[in-house]
Amino acid sequence: MLETWFNRDFKDIYDEYLSTGLAPGLRPNAYAINGHLGDTYGCPTDAIFRMQVEYQKTYLLRIINAAMNEEKFFAIANHRLTVVAQDASYVQKFTSDYIMISPGQTMDVLVHANQNKGQYYMATRPFSDSAGPSPDNITTGIFQYTNSDGGLNASLIPLPARGDSGAALGFINRIRNTNVRQNPPMKVPKKIHRRVYIAVATNNLPCDNCTTGLRAAASMNNVSFDFPRIDILQAYYNRSINGVFTTDFPLEPLVYYNFTGDLSNGVLNGNTSRATKAVVLNYGEAVEIVLQATELGAGGSHPIHLHGFSFYKVGTGSGNFNNVTDPRLYNLVDPPLINTLHVPARGWAALRFFAKNPGVWFMHCHFERHSSMGMDTVFIVKNGKTAKTSILPPPASGMPRCPGA
Repeated sequence: MLETWFNRDFKDIYDEYLSTGLAPGLRPNAYAINGHLGDTYGCPTDAIFRMQVEYQKTYLLRIINAAMNEEKFFAIANHRLTVVAQDASYVQKFTSDYIMISPGQTMDVLVHANQNKGQYYMATRPFSDSAGPSPDNITTGIFQYTNSDGGLNASLIPLPARGDSGAALGFINRIRNTNVRQNPPMKVPKKIHRRVYIAVATNNLPCDNCTTGLRAAASMNNVSFDFPRIDILQAYYNRSINGVFTTDFPLEPLVYYNFTGDLSNGVLNGNTSRATKAVVLNYGEAVEIVLQATELGAGGSHPIHLHGFSFYKVGTGSGNFNNVTDPRLYNLVDPPLINTLHVPARGWAALRFFAKNPGVWFMHCHFERHSSMGMDTVFIVKNGKTAKTSILPPPASGMPRCPGA
């Protein structure tokens, strides 16, 4: 498990953002592997994480990126990694010196202990391509052969540089679906019923009580999600509860501009507004969502996660999405089935799925700072025509409630 380490209570950091309006000071003090900081931070009380292995055996690593705000590179010195699954779906296996994994993602990797017996570094560092990059710290663990003598092997760890977009995209674009019985049958939507084009951005909100008169914010299609005090699912169940959300989330950007161009001249108004808006989908609709990165604010890549679904990543590219030429290059043959989508800096990514899971489903950036600042929306899938294609009923009345609910 790849993690983020803070020396302060995270809630205190977030409360400072709420009181000052300044972007959350979410720069971590360190990173960790399975709760251990390794040997690069000078922490004498921390025991480095060690994985004991036997010579000529093959090991399955189930890697989870549990970091708050960082995509991660990971590698093991002198050992190649064979990727076999992502987000609980098998992929066409391929071998790489490193992986790149987004927050919230899972990845299954095989490693063969076939080197000279000894101790080898495993390591992780962030991938960050925004104007406000994460700290460039390397955290280490040890891949240790049993009955091995001597110190650590001095081989260099094949980690790409923090801002190496080519390495990140080069890895991601190698991932392809595989038609094995353990995967769901490959059913990529071809005829699309609903198209949604979402520009993601970091913005500002006017704030009279904030230090600068503005509050740092984030948005989708210039709507900064306003988290309601009553849960949207509860309001959707109980149709007599009004005013919690509206169903008019814009299906395309409200203003078209050069999303990936140089916006540093300040001509474009970077402010947004808060609202709780949802997209309503009919049961069974074939849906395409294109996520467009922008250069508003710090820019950079975004890992976008959709609850309730695995979806097909059918395309990605640089620059502004062209709805005529770019779909011609979609991969509709073996697109990976995932639940978290890497939207590249100064680029776009497209996903497709069938809306066959009725309910209320949250879509958000998996950078915690962006999600807490409003880079979120909700998709509501209406009931189908049968009980099996309809949302489950709410809990029976009289069930115990959480304190404060």
